[in-house]
Amino acid sequence: MKIKAIKAFNDNYIWALINESNKTVTLVDPGDAEVCLKFLADNQLSLVSLLITHNHWDHTEGIPVLSQHCAKLGHALTVYGPNTPKIPTVTHPVTQDDIVELSHLDVSLQVLSLPGHTLDHIGYLTDDLLFCGDTLFSAGCGRLFDGTLKQMHQSLNKLKQLPGTTKVYCTHEYTLANLNFALSVEPNNRAMVDYYNQVVTLRQQNKSTIPTNIAQELKINPFLRCGENEIKQSAQEYVGQQLLTELEVFTAIRLWKDNF
Repeated sequence: MKIKAIKAFNDNYIWALINESNKTVTLVDPGDAEVCLKFLADNQLSLVSLLITHNHWDHTEGIPVLSQHCAKLGHALTVYGPNTPKIPTVTHPVTQDDIVELSHLDVSLQVLSLPGHTLDHIGYLTDDLLFCGDTLFSAGCGRLFDGTLKQMHQSLNKLKQLPGTTKVYCTHEYTLANLNFALSVEPNNRAMVDYYNQVVTLRQQNKSTIPTNIAQELKINPFLRCGENEIKQSAQEYVGQQLLTELEVFTAIRLWKDNF
């Protein structure tokens, strides 16, 4: 399986999971049908299925047109996604611990329930790859819409337990902005400073900073490091009160990021 990024809108990534031998592909969160259709044509690929992580328009808007594209070619498009009425175009609703078999890739994906950014948010996990939508970003996490802070904290803690080598394919290029905030929270983090310099160089060259990996994020992502003393001290200074739990620290820095 080869993974390629299709750029969409200002900073979205639509991930293409490709079998190069039989020219088939599964797409993750296709918010823009036009760029997807161009990618399919340019690479002479047949679209088999879609993986949807949550209900926001920039992750789902392309589904109807892509379904019509497949119907014109004589086959139905399989659309995996959260079990929610907010995405009526999903044909195969999935939830925690369901297994998605992408037979054209010889890949099995475990579904993870990741509420927080939205209540319906899910992720897709193989042995060493995670497609996590807007839950975990490099050096950041998704803001909350209809989920709770406790849910998001629990979802991130679930991802913290994955092997460090797990590659993280999120769906936005937010890394540089996230690091600007992270350095305000934990300015003495040497790994974060080094990563910031790498990211600046990559973005100057218009290169992607994604995928990241769990081991890297455990070193530089403040939302995964709420037990660190420097982060706790910074969070307490921001809210002007003592914080007793990691959830309270997480809540403070999420509020801080929302207003950064």
